[in-house]
Amino acid sequence: MSAVVEDTLQVGLDGGLIAEGDQASAVMLSQGLVTRKDRGRYMVRTGEKAVPCTISAMLRKRLLYPLRDPASLGHYEVQRVEDIEVVDPVAIGDQVAFVAAGDGTGMIKEVLPRKSQLSRRDPGPIPLEQVLVANVDQMVAVFAAARPQPKWHLLDRYLVIAEAAGIPARICITKMDLVDAGAVDDMLGLYQDLGYPVTLTSTVGGQGLTAFRDDLRGRISVLLGKSGVGKTSLLNAIEPGLGLKVNAVSTGKIGKGRHTTTHLELVPLSVGGGVVDTPGMRELALWHTDRQELGACFPELRPYLGACKFGLSCHHDGEPGCVVREAVDNGDISRARYESYLRIAQDADA
Repeated sequence: MSAVVEDTLQVGLDGGLIAEGDQASAVMLSQGLVTRKDRGRYMVRTGEKAVPCTISAMLRKRLLYPLRDPASLGHYEVQRVEDIEVVDPVAIGDQVAFVAAGDGTGMIKEVLPRKSQLSRRDPGPIPLEQVLVANVDQMVAVFAAARPQPKWHLLDRYLVIAEAAGIPARICITKMDLVDAGAVDDMLGLYQDLGYPVTLTSTVGGQGLTAFRDDLRGRISVLLGKSGVGKTSLLNAIEPGLGLKVNAVSTGKIGKGRHTTTHLELVPLSVGGGVVDTPGMRELALWHTDRQELGACFPELRPYLGACKFGLSCHHDGEPGCVVREAVDNGDISRARYESYLRIAQDADA
């Protein structure tokens, strides 16, 4: 069988490929930002206009072409068409090219290259990538100091997903009025030492609200946090009505067994930038991250990777001569964080 390569061709009005030299039937494409998605329909912002769009069926396919000497190609011949391995080829935050339909709507023909994407493995029976959001400037993990109690292993999972995507991460703790000032100092000091900025907030006393507003200013931020941690109250406190608006458009599920992310929106901020909330996730598993890559997602493990007796093949969970486990025993690596690594590694191996 001949080798194959992927390529992108110009499309015609019917979504079909245009042969080289046949430009008369090409369509004029406009460019815009995807700010909302809901059950296969998308809102694309271009200038001051918001254009409701669907997507071309071609975006759900991957075209494979024979690898030949380009000089011998009079036109491209598709060798095989495969389904893409992603739940939805278009994500909030994508820059896309679309064709206007003439009635105020459009059809997305192309997703432009992304600078980043935050993904998880879809929890359905078929292993697929679910891109939660694209082209964001930072991930903000939002946890309550109490009611509900913070689950630090879940925070570690959020941070690993951001590290795997190359997206800067920060931590926001809400409801600080419910605990003593030093109740979370030990754990948060650990994350600060690892380089993750931490902002402590309370909507009751106003603690940290100005700092949190500045954390979001001029940036596109994706918020990760379970229901009940106080995101709506926090967002309302820094900008009246913001949390209510975010909550109104993010009530859909990204739940177990579901292949559709509903009612997600990039909501603009008056101080510049915008926020995307990602509610309702029951599972948050990494997409295509092996143990070696996972270790690099823990900043404290990076200096030790490759130094074990079995080098990069070490799983750090029982092999002799493991310098990571030795560092845990010596207190140089947090045991709680190490246990998070083992939990996430077990999921990655599943």
